[in-house]
Amino acid sequence: MKFKNILSAITLASALLEPISLHAQTDTTKKDAQSAAAAAAAALVNAPQTQVVPPKPNYWKKSLLTSVQFSQTKFNNWAAGGIDNVTLASYVDANANYAKDKKFWNNRLQVDFGFIYQDDKPFVQKNTDRIYLESKYGHRITDKLNYSGQFTFRSQFTNSYNYNSPKDYEGDKPSRRDWMNARTLKSGFLSPAYFTVGLGIDWVPNPKNNWLVVNFAPLTGGLTMVTDESLRKGYGLERKSKYKDETQYPYNITDDSGNVVGYHGNYYKSAKWQLGAQLKVDLKLKINSNINYSSQLVLFSDYLDNPQNLRVNWDNRFNWVLAKYFTFSLTTFMIYDDNVLIKDESDIDKYPEGKKRIQFRELIGFGFTYTFPRPK
Repeated sequence: MKFKNILSAITLASALLEPISLHAQTDTTKKDAQSAAAAAAAALVNAPQTQVVPPKPNYWKKSLLTSVQFSQTKFNNWAAGGIDNVTLASYVDANANYAKDKKFWNNRLQVDFGFIYQDDKPFVQKNTDRIYLESKYGHRITDKLNYSGQFTFRSQFTNSYNYNSPKDYEGDKPSRRDWMNARTLKSGFLSPAYFTVGLGIDWVPNPKNNWLVVNFAPLTGGLTMVTDESLRKGYGLERKSKYKDETQYPYNITDDSGNVVGYHGNYYKSAKWQLGAQLKVDLKLKINSNINYSSQLVLFSDYLDNPQNLRVNWDNRFNWVLAKYFTFSLTTFMIYDDNVLIKDESDIDKYPEGKKRIQFRELIGFGFTYTFPRPK
């Protein structure tokens, strides 16, 4: 009995102490959990913060338009007549424009090159060739007015010729050699080349799309360069000082019979410096999503030589996107330069050294066009 009473007392005490033990364990567990949470929070607070780096701003906008146009004409027993021919023309328009705050720098390079092959002439002729580079750096005064300084360069890649009909040849028709011997050089790379540097002001009526930009540069320096001696007189370059006397140093080289066999191009300077004013008007119209028209008119007056005689360059380009990668285009170029003498077989006897004329060229084509980046 005594043993049973002792066992019952132990059991009762254990039962009474168990809630107290569980409560103590629960408090300890809670304290441990709270300590762990506090330690984790402190670790998070003290951990190095990962900063989100914003993307670096891109101040450049670049684009590249490429176009290739091809055409072929073939005649077989065609009563109306015609000449078989193949033409290929290419065009590249590259732009790289920078703008940050009130400063901007616009760059544009246009390149045209093409050729034509006609069955009546056994050789390939060039039918278009142009290099035109523009670069303008400026600072915005107001939303519509900018100070600007600009540089332009115009020339071509290869020689151009007048292919005069050979007068003496053997056989039924002239050979390639006969045509090459009868041709006369018209122009070439850096013959001529036109450089201009101007300081002026821009007027931009709508800065959001720049559909019209009018630049007036009252202080513009121009340089006309002709590296080929035989072309220097025709492009209005001046005689060197020691050859000023034309009676003593005649331009024409003649044989014993008085026939002109050559010219003293070395009597003329290789370049002509000009100082004047320039007005440039750039127009870009987006008629709809498929039709675009651009035009540039440049007028230059030389303060040092007949300022009333303006040099005119007027370029127009019309593009009509017919399909995703195919475009119909119409391009015209008009030039008038009071210093340039142009020869023409129709009046070569009257104007053997050429005369001042309006230059005009037109190109109509259909071909493949691709733009980088593609419009969205």
